[in-house]
Amino acid sequence: MPVNTRRLSGTFIRGFCRVRVPCLCPPQPDGMMRHMSDRPRFLYVTCQVGAERAVKAEMARNLPIARPAYGRPGFLTFKLPETHFLPPAFDLHLVFARAVGFSLGGVTGSDYRELARKVWQMLGGRIVQRVHVWERDRAPPGEHNFEPGLTPLAADVARLLQEACPQPHMLSPQAADPAVPARRGDTVLDCILVEPNQWWVGFHQAHTIESRWCGGMLPLQMPAHAVSRAWLKMEEALRWSQLPIPPGARCAELGASPGGATQALLDRGLRVLGIDPAEMHPSVLAHPNFTHIRKRVQQVRRREFRKVRWLVCDMNVAPQYTLDAVEAIVTHPLVSVRGMLLTLKLFEWHLAEEVPQYIQRVRSWGYNIVRARQLQHNRQEICLAALQKPFVRKPPLLKDRRRVKRQHREAAQNPGVAPAKVAGSSEATQANSHES
Repeated sequence: MPVNTRRLSGTFIRGFCRVRVPCLCPPQPDGMMRHMSDRPRFLYVTCQVGAERAVKAEMARNLPIARPAYGRPGFLTFKLPETHFLPPAFDLHLVFARAVGFSLGGVTGSDYRELARKVWQMLGGRIVQRVHVWERDRAPPGEHNFEPGLTPLAADVARLLQEACPQPHMLSPQAADPAVPARRGDTVLDCILVEPNQWWVGFHQAHTIESRWCGGMLPLQMPAHAVSRAWLKMEEALRWSQLPIPPGARCAELGASPGGATQALLDRGLRVLGIDPAEMHPSVLAHPNFTHIRKRVQQVRRREFRKVRWLVCDMNVAPQYTLDAVEAIVTHPLVSVRGMLLTLKLFEWHLAEEVPQYIQRVRSWGYNIVRARQLQHNRQEICLAALQKPFVRKPPLLKDRRRVKRQHREAAQNPGVAPAKVAGSSEATQANSHES
C-alpha cells in the first residue's frame, strides 16, 4: 500500500522565519533511485536519558513510516522503507531530540586510530566540511551531578578524526572545534560515542540553529558570578530561540528566585522585573536594572506589565498552571508582550504527549511563531519559545479615554479652540500599532 507523503510535508523555522521543505521524498522511478542510493535508510536520534519513549512517540506522529531499529539510553536509530528517502536538509520537528541525522552504522574496537580510519571508510566518498563528536548521555541531567555536554574524550576523538581524514583539504579550518558552529549548508560528519569503544557514524546538513552545534549542545560554562544553574538554562534558551530582544528592553520574569536566569538577562543589558514571593540573591537585588516584586503572580497588578515587551517563566508548577498564569497576563487588554520563553515542567513523562496542545494554546494567544525543545540543560522539562511577528501593540484604551475626557473638558472651557487629535483615534492607532 503506497504511503501518503502529502501529510508528511511541513515547515521548519530558521531562526524565526518559516521555510517550507518536504519532510519525505516519495517513491522514485528506478532511474532516479540510482542517484539517491547514497542516502541512508537509517536515522539516528540522540536525546536526554529518559526521553526515549517521548522521542518514539514523536517519530510515530511526525514520520509514521519510520520504525525503531536500535536503541540505548539517550541514543536511538530508526529505519525507513527502501523506497523512501529524506532530503539532506530535513527537519522532523522533534521536541525531545537533541540531534538528528542520517545513520551509517557503528564501528567497534580498542585502537582509536584504527576506529578513526574505519569511520572515514564508512563515510565513503561523501564530502564533509565539519566533524562533530560527542558522547551519549550517561545519566539524566542532575543525577549524580551529571550535566550533558562536550567531554575531553569527545575532543580527543574529534582530533583523531581530523588527522585521519583522507582528504583534509575538504574540511574547514575549524572543522573539529565545538566552540565554532557549523555554517548553514555545511555537511557534517557525526560520530556518537555510544560507548568508549563503540562509535556510531552518521552525517547531517546544518540548517537549523541546533543542527549547527556539536550534538545539538552549546559549549557553555557557568560564569563565576552566577548564583544557580538557571543561568545555563536561560543562556541556552536565548541562543536557541534567537528572540530579537534588544539591549535595554523590559522583560518580566515569573519565578525569578534565586536569580540565576535573571543574571543571564541582566548580562545582556535588559531591564528585568522579577516576580517571586521568595528571596532573591543579594547580588541580583543590587543590580540597578533589576526590580523585585515579592508577590505571587496572581497578586501582581496588570499595570506592572504595561511596559513589558518580553516575558520569561520558570515556575516549579504543572504546565497547565504555568500556561494559566501566563495567559492571564499576555491576553490582558493593557499588556502587549512581543515574545516569551516558557519552561514547562513535565513531572510525569506522560505529559510529553500534551506538548502539541501546549503549543497550540500559546498560538491561540496571538503568537504565530511557536517552537519547543528539550534543551541540553533542561531536566524533565521543555523550553517553549513564542514570538508575535509582526508585533502589534494593543491600544492603551483606558489612557485614551482619560485623555478624551480631559480634552472635552478643555474644549468646553475654550469653545473657540478645536480639540487636538488623541493618540487613541483610529489614525493615530494605525500609525503607531506596529513596533519593529
